[in-house]
Amino acid sequence: MTTRGVLYVHSAPRALCPHVEWAVAGVLGQRVSLDWTRQSAAPGTWRAELSWQGAPDTASRLASALRGWQLLRFEVTAEPVGGTEGERFSSTPELGIFHAVIGLHGDIMIPEDRLRAALLRARLGESELESEITRLLGKPWDDELEPFRYAGEGAPVRWLHQVV
Repeated sequence: MTTRGVLYVHSAPRALCPHVEWAVAGVLGQRVSLDWTRQSAAPGTWRAELSWQGAPDTASRLASALRGWQLLRFEVTAEPVGGTEGERFSSTPELGIFHAVIGLHGDIMIPEDRLRAALLRARLGESELESEITRLLGKPWDDELEPFRYAGEGAPVRWLHQVV
């Protein structure tokens, strides 16, 4: 079974770009040469996108290969296929990594144990329920990455569509 996805490197220092390519190549098992363009949202950084095809665990393997690099902002998506849901990983230097399971229609699916834990923390006064839910939906990552998602003039745009 094969799925499709996209790797968005939203910002990386120039010196890190070849290391990103090597890490991605190691996961995909083939040579990777990304088309790097300047990232206007963070001067001195570069951005790139890569559409990929692979096993359903490819998105998680890509995210694992790239996580922990302090100056790297990225997202990896995978479409749902067969009996598996899709995935989205988002990573920023300030927030670390976020993972969401994506259903057939593009909705984030939150496991009930995570919802129960959020309710418990709110009930115990450790946090506000709204804050817990926005975190479960990845809003802090979306807020931080939104300025980087705009590629700028001349950058390629790739859309993934699944008609149901």
